[in-house]
Amino acid sequence: MATKVVDLIYWRDVGKTGLVFTGLVIGLASLFQLSAITVLSYLCMAIMCLTFPLRLYYKLLELIRKNPEGVHPFQSYIGDDSSLTDEETVLVVEEVVLMIAFAVTEIKRLLFIGSIMDSIKFVLLLCVLVYVGITTNGLTLVIVGVICVFSLPLFYKQMQGRMKRIGKVVNGLLRKIKSLFKRLCSTLRSSTAAKPAPTTTLTPVPALAPKHKQKSK
Repeated sequence: MATKVVDLIYWRDVGKTGLVFTGLVIGLASLFQLSAITVLSYLCMAIMCLTFPLRLYYKLLELIRKNPEGVHPFQSYIGDDSSLTDEETVLVVEEVVLMIAFAVTEIKRLLFIGSIMDSIKFVLLLCVLVYVGITTNGLTLVIVGVICVFSLPLFYKQMQGRMKRIGKVVNGLLRKIKSLFKRLCSTLRSSTAAKPAPTTTLTPVPALAPKHKQKSK
């Protein structure tokens, strides 16, 4: 199952990936005007408009003895799917349950201030999501996400060498900046350490002459 999804994302079968991508984008865009039930019903009827005549054609060939074996044109789709065994199904369900439990635990930790810094980051993320929700809706984000899933991996695969070279240049520049800051900090520290401490000279205070009381005659 995972290999099929990867094949779709990387456009290894252009016809199948193009059909899936176009269907997803058109179906999601149709939800702006129609409900999800209506879109699903129209999609199923459109598929049956293609499969029903083809099935009748093969049945007609079987009746006139040109298809004696009775080959079904969609046998590969309606046959038993052995791509996911019972053990793999159990593993997938366990992984899903563990992910849900981890998400619930993490949300509770953030909501009830388990870590102050993490909760502050979560509040900032919520503010960003509120702003995004005001400017756009969830369906638009889903469509953008689908487009990114089908375009970014292929773009990265085609531009992988160039992006690696750009990454090396950026990493080298960051290392130079870090070394420059380290040298500046070490220079400032050495200059402050070498500066002599100011010596304060105490001026002697002259002693006051004792005042003698005049004797009254």
